[in-house]
Amino acid sequence: MSANAQPDNLAMFLAEEVLRAIYGDDYNGCQVDPATIAKVIQTGLDQRHAQYQDLVGLYEKVVEAIHLLSTPPDISKVKDPNELRKLLSERLDGIHAVTAKTMQTTALIRSKAEGA
Repeated sequence: MSANAQPDNLAMFLAEEVLRAIYGDDYNGCQVDPATIAKVIQTGLDQRHAQYQDLVGLYEKVVEAIHLLSTPPDISKVKDPNELRKLLSERLDGIHAVTAKTMQTTALIRSKAEGA
C-alpha cells in the first residue's frame, strides 16, 4: 500500500473492531487514529490479495495446459493407429506431469501458509 493510499472499508472496519475490543465502544484512552491501524491492516490484506492473485494465475495456467493436452487430436492428420497411441500416451504423460507439479506446488504453498 502506498503512503497516500486510503485503507478500504474492510480494513477500516477491522481497525475499529480491534480498537473497540481494546478500549471499548467509546475508545476512551485510545491515542491512535483508527485510520493508522487500518493502514497496517490494509497492507496485510493487500499482501494476501497478491498471493491469491498468484494462485489464480497458477490455476489458470494449469487449467489451460490440461485443456490443451486433453483436446482430441485431429484424427484426419493421424493415419496410423500406432502414431495415435503414441500421441495419446504423450498427452497423458503431459497431463500427469502438470498435475504432479501442481500437487507439489500446492503442498509447498500449504506448508508455507501453515508455517506463517
